[in-house]
Amino acid sequence: MKKKVNKEAVKAAEIVAALGSVTKDKSISMDLVLETIKDALTTAAKKYLATPYDVVEVKVDRDKGTIEVYKCQVVAEIVEDPEYQISLEEARQEDADLVIGDKVVVDTLPISEFGRTAVMTAKQVIVQRVREAERDRIFSDYSERVGEIVTGKVQQVERGNILVDIGRTEAILPLREQIRKERYAQGANIRACIKEVKSNTKGPQVIISRTCEEFLERLFESEVPEISDKTVKIVKVVRDPGHRSKIAVTTSDSRVDPVGACVGMRGNRVQNIVRELSNERIDIINWTDELSLLVRRVFAPAEVKRVIPVGDHKIVVVIGEEGLALAIGREGQNIRLASKMLGREIDVFGDDEFAGLSDDQRAAALAEKPDTIPTGELKMPGGDTAAESADINAEDGDEMLDAGLTVTLEAIRKEVIAESVGEDESEGDDDSVHKEILSDAVGSLSTTDDDSETAIENANKSEV
Repeated sequence: MKKKVNKEAVKAAEIVAALGSVTKDKSISMDLVLETIKDALTTAAKKYLATPYDVVEVKVDRDKGTIEVYKCQVVAEIVEDPEYQISLEEARQEDADLVIGDKVVVDTLPISEFGRTAVMTAKQVIVQRVREAERDRIFSDYSERVGEIVTGKVQQVERGNILVDIGRTEAILPLREQIRKERYAQGANIRACIKEVKSNTKGPQVIISRTCEEFLERLFESEVPEISDKTVKIVKVVRDPGHRSKIAVTTSDSRVDPVGACVGMRGNRVQNIVRELSNERIDIINWTDELSLLVRRVFAPAEVKRVIPVGDHKIVVVIGEEGLALAIGREGQNIRLASKMLGREIDVFGDDEFAGLSDDQRAAALAEKPDTIPTGELKMPGGDTAAESADINAEDGDEMLDAGLTVTLEAIRKEVIAESVGEDESEGDDDSVHKEILSDAVGSLSTTDDDSETAIENANKSEV
């Protein structure tokens, strides 16, 4: 004789088991999911009963894998609807501890009889609640990881923006956060730093960057053990992404050479970072609080003849004629990075030029300008910084000027302005259908909240 199988109980066990898998994959509390199921089935049962009273109770047994829905009567002082209410005296015949407002179970409701509309409502509630919980969890987790490096796979490239799969969610690498000389193919692996996490109606949006200073810092931390264990400390990083960077390091241990630790044996450590950044040249500087010595290290290998501080926000630097072009860099790139590193405006003179200045010219050169920029960024007309006004393409060692040519800061500014012109930014009626709809809610949870096009459109709006 065949044993009768409770198909509904089996179906419920499958739902509970599937939900357990979903909560594990998405790192969502199982208690939250079970509460959501109870709320959803309560709503569906009330629609099935067509009653305004709260006369439904849902019990989920995680151990047995069962879901049961009960019809109840509410203990009331005055019974207005005998089908859904019971008097206090009558209720206390069953349980002396009952009080007004308590529920008394009178029947079990089969989920399959709720009707398709009611079950669809339950499904939508389950899916929506779990997705909201997942979005909140993702936003919270990635907000705590701002500044960390993540590795992902390029999913889509559109209008310059790149959609990157980083595991639990998809991140956006906007055009402004990309190294301009790099090209990205679909399916390629990519590393970047989490710069910002935004919350919008479509869920959390993770913005990643390959051009921020934090990305270079994290790369050094991953390659140099002395930095990760705090023996060597990164003091400051400035970048012209894809072209040149300067990083200042120091150490509290006199036995450790901070620059040598970053360079590594035969330069292997720094070369790994250079390759990651598409051959971006990296100057590693031994930081010191002595301004004159720090300036000499920042401009090395150019020979610095004199360092003249002017107030708190300006420095006049006199360079040997043979190293003047190297100190300035192509289109003033090196001098801009030096200015950012030192946090001061810098005027550079050749040795012969400075010696040939008249008294009035020398006094003007050594006077602090009222519009001095303490951040070390060269200010351009319209309020933009030089880095924002021009797309600088520089390679160390290129000769921009002849050795005898003298260049002042004003001449460099005019050249950068000229280069910046034209810059481009750049349904069924049988019972099985009802139960399968609830099961489908579990499967729906594995789908992504946003498709690629929607995510990229959000990024484009942010870009604008």
